[in-house]
Amino acid sequence: MTITADILGQYVPLNSLSRQTLELLAASAEEISYKPSQVIFIQGKHDDRLYFVLEGEVALQREKHRARYVRASSKKARLPLDRSNPHSRTATAVTKVRLIALEEAMVERRLGQNQAASYEMVEYSGVGDPQWMMDIVGQPAFQDIPTANINDLFSRFEPVRYRAGDVVIRQGEKGDYYYMIREGQAEIVHQEPKRNPVVLAQIGRGEGFGEEALLSGLPRNATVTMMSDGELMRLSKRDFDDLLKAPLLMQVDTMESKHLLAAGAKLLDVRLEDEYKAGTLKGSINLPLYLLRVRAAALKPRKKYIVFCEHEERSSVAAFLLAQRGFDVYVLKGGLSAVPDEERVTP
Repeated sequence: MTITADILGQYVPLNSLSRQTLELLAASAEEISYKPSQVIFIQGKHDDRLYFVLEGEVALQREKHRARYVRASSKKARLPLDRSNPHSRTATAVTKVRLIALEEAMVERRLGQNQAASYEMVEYSGVGDPQWMMDIVGQPAFQDIPTANINDLFSRFEPVRYRAGDVVIRQGEKGDYYYMIREGQAEIVHQEPKRNPVVLAQIGRGEGFGEEALLSGLPRNATVTMMSDGELMRLSKRDFDDLLKAPLLMQVDTMESKHLLAAGAKLLDVRLEDEYKAGTLKGSINLPLYLLRVRAAALKPRKKYIVFCEHEERSSVAAFLLAQRGFDVYVLKGGLSAVPDEERVTP
């Protein structure tokens, strides 16, 4: 059975989280089955996970005390089993049992951010749209941004109105702002010399654009045009670097990357196909940056990814885009140029 946001939303305190956050937790949730009389956890033992009863009945027994029983779908089953750490009771399956297990530190982190951010948004009225603010904070990209940054972020966003057909950013221009859509829809188009324009994406409320030029320092690589009347929230390059770029981009050197790879991480080469074919790192997957928005959904959400290009410009953009989509991603410090030639392979 696949654990979904709808399933997690039935439990306390998970029911206080946004759908986007629940979807992120669902991707990391584990379902565990137990046979009758099988011990789930033991009194006095430390545990880093929370357990919720999905099916069956569990007995919670404290030494020299009468057992308490928790049956799936009951009021008691909405709460995690014995949240004390170390456990204050021993849990045993009475019948066949299925549990949902979640890393407690992750749950606490999401709860803390969600509640602190909610408080700050109520206190702050500069943007004047608490629901939009909550929608933004609930996105995977904002889960790892310090709560203190969130309030600054919204206080520095500048609202700008546009009409259908207005060009927001133009390919070839210098990057100066990062944009998020508060209202309306926009189309992203890339133009190659002597070729027909290519529509890269159509985006709407809560989605952002314009980060590529800010991260790479290169000119805009696409034109964004409003498809309808709407309002955008823009953030200056300086504020973008301070509040979004720094928290979301994590770098690892070659030694750290080897440890991550040994633990199951995957290498992602975001250079062009011809560059990849000329030489890359063993075991890497090629996903050119220009295709990332379209093909990111094919990547496995529970995997860690180490992205690289020749240096760091394109990989920084790729890492930011993937972080926006909830991936656990790292940038290879120095890029491929920092790796000895003998470690490169031809795919």
